[in-house]
Amino acid sequence: MPGMWWLVGAGLVLGLVAAYLTWTAGRVERLQSRAELAARALDAHLLRRAAAAAVLAERRYGVELYAAARIALDAAPQEREAAENDLTRQLRAVDLDPTDPDCEAVVAASRRLALARQVHTDLVRDARTARSRPLVRLFRMGRRHTWPRYFDIDDPTLAVPADVTTG
Repeated sequence: MPGMWWLVGAGLVLGLVAAYLTWTAGRVERLQSRAELAARALDAHLLRRAAAAAVLAERRYGVELYAAARIALDAAPQEREAAENDLTRQLRAVDLDPTDPDCEAVVAASRRLALARQVHTDLVRDARTARSRPLVRLFRMGRRHTWPRYFDIDDPTLAVPADVTTG
């Protein structure tokens, strides 16, 4: 009978290890999925900002801003970061009028983009950290997904002058 308790203990340890591995694999999958969803949301916010900038440039600010917005809208994935950085520089060079609805749309899109970028960066960091753990690498738990990438752009938040009212 003493050998029986040893088998029960070994079975219990094996069950706990299997449960931990299953939990870890699920966590890696969830983090990877969340990072991919955040990348899609970031892409959508990038497109919204570029479209709002194109509308603003058509109505008010001219060719350079419009060209930067169109390049950002049409950029291939490997050229996207450079195009978005150029659009951010062009937007910062323009004096935005806080009372203009088109300017408000660009500023709001830039703020949402900054938030989406921060969420994406946090989730990519978490997914990379989880995938770089020795046990995850040993069992190749993240092999079905590509390695998550950061999207490195300048801070897209735009400074708008305060509305000065005289009274």
